[in-house]
Amino acid sequence: MVTPEGGGGVGHRILVIGAGVMGTGITTLALRHGVSVTLVDTSEAILAAARTRIAAELRMAQLVAGPAETDPGVLDTATSALPAIGGADAVIEAVVEDASVKADVLATVSAAAPGTPIITNTSSIPVDELADAVKRPEDLLGTHFMNPSYVIPTVEVIRGPRSGEAAMAAVAELLAVLGRKPIVVKDAPGFVTSRLLHPMINDAARIVREGTASAEDVDALMTGCLGHPTGPLRTADLIGIDNLVDALSVLHKRTGDERSRPCDLLLGMVRDGHHGRKTGRGFYDYEEVFR
Repeated sequence: MVTPEGGGGVGHRILVIGAGVMGTGITTLALRHGVSVTLVDTSEAILAAARTRIAAELRMAQLVAGPAETDPGVLDTATSALPAIGGADAVIEAVVEDASVKADVLATVSAAAPGTPIITNTSSIPVDELADAVKRPEDLLGTHFMNPSYVIPTVEVIRGPRSGEAAMAAVAELLAVLGRKPIVVKDAPGFVTSRLLHPMINDAARIVREGTASAEDVDALMTGCLGHPTGPLRTADLIGIDNLVDALSVLHKRTGDERSRPCDLLLGMVRDGHHGRKTGRGFYDYEEVFR
C-alpha cells in the first residue's frame, strides 16, 4: 500500500508495462515523486531507448515543473513482468490501444498477482470489457493519464462495474503520492476526455484535409478564440497520430458515432509514419526526437 500525500513515495514500487509514450511518461512522473519503477517491454533495444527518453523527460519536467520535492525513485527495466510483479504496489498496463493486446497482458499479470491493483491506462476501451480477461475483476480499474503526465495534474479514473473498493482506494493513494488529482467517472467507450476531445481532433483534421484552413490556422483560432491551451492538432501530435487513430477506431466501433471514424488525413499520416512529436513529424515538424 502506498502512503498518502505528504508521506512521499520512498520505499514504494510500481510495475509499468509498455515503454511507449505513455509508459515512459508515467514512469517519469513516478520517479519524480520518489516511487521506484520497473519498466517492462519486449526487447532490450526498446528499453534502452526508453531510458534515453525518460532521462530527457526528467530534465524537461524539472524545467517546466521545477525541482522534485523528494529524492528520485529507482528505475529498473525488464523484458518480462513476471519476476517483478510480487514486489509491486500496483501494476500499470500502458501497451498499445488494442483490446486483444491489453487483454493478453492483463490476463498474464492477474494470474501472477491476485490481489495486486491492476490499472489499465486506456483512452477509449471500456474497463469492463478488459475485466473479462483477468482472474479477479475487482482488482482492475482504468486510468487515463494525459500526455505529458508529469505536467498535467489531473487524471481521469475509470471505475468499471466490477472494480473493487480496495483497488480504488489503493489507486487513490498512489495518485496522491504522485501529486495527481483523480476524477472518477463511470465506464463507457472513451469515458469523458476522449469522447469529447478525439472527435474534435478528427474534425480539425478534416478541415485541414478539405483545404479550409492550415493546421497552424486551425490551432491559432482554437487557442485565440476558444481558449484551447495548445490547439487540437498540436495536441494530436503530442498524443501520437497512431494512438489517436487507434482510439478513434475503438470509439467508432463501440459507439457508431461517424465523427469518430478516423479521417483519411489521419490514416495517411499513420501509413506514412508521421506519428507526431515522437517521430519528428506530424501536423508540425519537430527538431528534437528522443528514440
